[in-house]
Amino acid sequence: MPDVYWRAGLDSRERGIFRRHRRLRIETASSVDENRMITLFDFRPSQNAWKVRQLLWHLGLPYQSEFLSTSDSAGERVKPVPVDHWGPAPVVQLEDGRVLSESNTILWYLSDNTAYRPDDPFTQAKVFQWLSFEADYIQTTVGSLHFWALTGNLCPRSTDLVDDKRATANRALGILNRELASRPFIASDTYSIADIAIFAYAHLAAAAGISTDHLPDFEAWLTRVRAQQGFLAPTHPLC
Repeated sequence: MPDVYWRAGLDSRERGIFRRHRRLRIETASSVDENRMITLFDFRPSQNAWKVRQLLWHLGLPYQSEFLSTSDSAGERVKPVPVDHWGPAPVVQLEDGRVLSESNTILWYLSDNTAYRPDDPFTQAKVFQWLSFEADYIQTTVGSLHFWALTGNLCPRSTDLVDDKRATANRALGILNRELASRPFIASDTYSIADIAIFAYAHLAAAAGISTDHLPDFEAWLTRVRAQQGFLAPTHPLC
């Protein structure tokens, strides 16, 4: 039977959060047919999967997890999601059997009519703007560099390619720092799925060989995101 709510590998802070919410979650889950529950096809080391895991935890939605393993001992590829869909993890299968992939699309869908996606049309558009920014300029730079470093594939890459990605990442992080100088969160004055999406990879800049010591507003934002109630540890070993 798949795990209901993501619980494996919780750190001490997360265990405390889990204990505080455990009674409510159990009462909610007890009234939900497992076959009518959201299923998250999850790969623990994926920061894209973390985004969905984090929002589900914030929302307190009952869900079950199918954890995917790598397809070989080198950990180079993840086994296909066992549903009829082309997308890699994360993928969610909704209660009625419909399937969604792409982490930011899943965030957008699940956050409808919640505090994590503002009601105002303009602010919603700003949230969407920053989801696009994350996919175009953070995942493709910090995300790639971090994954190559994690899997031992950074050194074999061409110097020009690595330098280009670091330069683009530095520009993107500088834009975030400038924007965050005027407000506490990326899309507005309140924490949203835009912050979840961007934090997922942006907080790994140092691990990707990119210093953010000169970006004080960006660093302060990282601290604010980590201080959110229900914040989950965002990384897991590649195993």
